[in-house]
Amino acid sequence: MAAKSFDVIVIGAGPGGYVAAIRAAQLGKSVAIVEREHLGGICLNWGCIPTKALLRSAEVFHLMHRAKEFGLKAEGISYDLDAVVARSRGVAKQLSGGIGHLMKKNKITVIMGAATLPKAGVVSVKTEKGTEELTAPAIVLATGARARELPGLEADGDLVWTYKHALQPKRMPKKLLVIGSGAIGIEFASFFNTLGADTTVVEVMDRVLPVEDAEISAFAKKAFVKQGMKILEKTTVKKLDRGNGKVVAHLEDAKGTTTQEFDTVISAVGIVGNVEGLGLEALGVKIDRTHVVTDEYCRTGVPGLFAIGDIAGAPWLAHKASHEGVMVAELIAGGHPHPIKPGSIAGCTYCHPQVASVGMTEAKAKEAGIAIKVGRFPFIGNGKAIALGEAEGMIKTIFDAKTGELLGAHMVGAEVTELIQGYVVGRALETTEEDLMNTVFPHPTLSEMMHEAVLDAYGRALHM
Repeated sequence: MAAKSFDVIVIGAGPGGYVAAIRAAQLGKSVAIVEREHLGGICLNWGCIPTKALLRSAEVFHLMHRAKEFGLKAEGISYDLDAVVARSRGVAKQLSGGIGHLMKKNKITVIMGAATLPKAGVVSVKTEKGTEELTAPAIVLATGARARELPGLEADGDLVWTYKHALQPKRMPKKLLVIGSGAIGIEFASFFNTLGADTTVVEVMDRVLPVEDAEISAFAKKAFVKQGMKILEKTTVKKLDRGNGKVVAHLEDAKGTTTQEFDTVISAVGIVGNVEGLGLEALGVKIDRTHVVTDEYCRTGVPGLFAIGDIAGAPWLAHKASHEGVMVAELIAGGHPHPIKPGSIAGCTYCHPQVASVGMTEAKAKEAGIAIKVGRFPFIGNGKAIALGEAEGMIKTIFDAKTGELLGAHMVGAEVTELIQGYVVGRALETTEEDLMNTVFPHPTLSEMMHEAVLDAYGRALHM
């Protein structure tokens, strides 16, 4: 069978791949996208979206318990775990179907199957009907990543879960151990803890949410502990003894090893790139610790071959992948896009309270030897936060003392994942403290705290 020719072939239909395909099609290119499992990738089907649906159910459940505070009555409050999960799966299905519609609308050829690259410019796809050969001068790798499995801590789907098992739980954990306190670990800990699981989080680093600013991590930890979570920092899970309906975890910290019994363990110890079985090494693609090495424009060094998203390394975020997809499509079409600055990509964690940040932490700015000004503003000083019954939280800003450049912003509290974008736009526009101070923020909103946190960095806060 003769090979089918396209201008661009995208391998992987997650938020990086499908967006790259759409943008390339908008720019007049003939595009094929190859996907072995689900349109929308992990993000839509098994990651960002279904977890947010679960967390929303937990948030509503939590609010129902607080009804009295708002002058409301709610009695006999309970939940149906199967129905909570069914809603989450329905949300994922609806969006995955939407991607199929977008592919049709943009006249993108979708091929379901597993891709390999036998030689430069050629993609071989193993489909249900056999093997199909495609050729294109430009190929975009967007194969994503999967959960890292540590020896002895492998998931079995029964007692030890990955995020996939946790999204479709067979039962409600009574005593839960979450290994890893990055975004994935802490979101699942937050969900199951809110629904009543006795939850312990183990983190090998010296604090939870280790990539966040230390002050924000400390604030979040305090909130988690208040909610009944047990947080064990500087602790390693050495091994898991699996028995009948229980797991004995061997936990090691500076004082030695102890054992604790759990009925469920969720392993969230990071991710590894999906680089195997594609034939990349034979093509001369450099791979470093399961990630494809690229330049700032996502070029792999093999002519016409690009890598975007999780496979191309940190930050492992859907919005970074999508933006890289657009950038690469524009490069392929002969445009001159700006490379992505990792320091201007926000990170969001949807635990309770939410955490969001962009740019440098205070520690990183000091390490870089920059003289800084730091501003802080608490939720308790904001009228809208108090009216919402969400008075716990803070916003922190970091400025270059010499130039007034906004170096970083860090938040913990209600809806901060929506607020952070204001500072992201500010950084993209190379805003100084003066621009932010002269901006009028609407009242009453949570966003006013963003103004106050800037004013505070310069000793001008009005409401504290």
